[in-house]
Amino acid sequence: MAHHKSALKRIRQTAVRTQVNAARVNRIRTFLKKVETAIAGGDQAAAAEALRNAQPELMRGVSKGVVRKNTASRKISRLAARVKALKTA
Repeated sequence: MAHHKSALKRIRQTAVRTQVNAARVNRIRTFLKKVETAIAGGDQAAAAEALRNAQPELMRGVSKGVVRKNTASRKISRLAARVKALKTA
């Protein structure tokens, strides 16, 4: 257990930050799941709309530091390709 005031404060801050970050990641996962569900349903218009809503959420995660930039870009790119493939199928 920490004995210094500053160390105790850091423990409190870390606990709060961990909860906030977990909530952010959970929110991103929810948006991605909506895109996946729309793709699985075969509805191209709904999938495109869900992807449009998921993109800023993912990039917000990047700016907040819970997701790496390349990871978010890769996810968006792969989902966009799958949504586009629905149109031709």
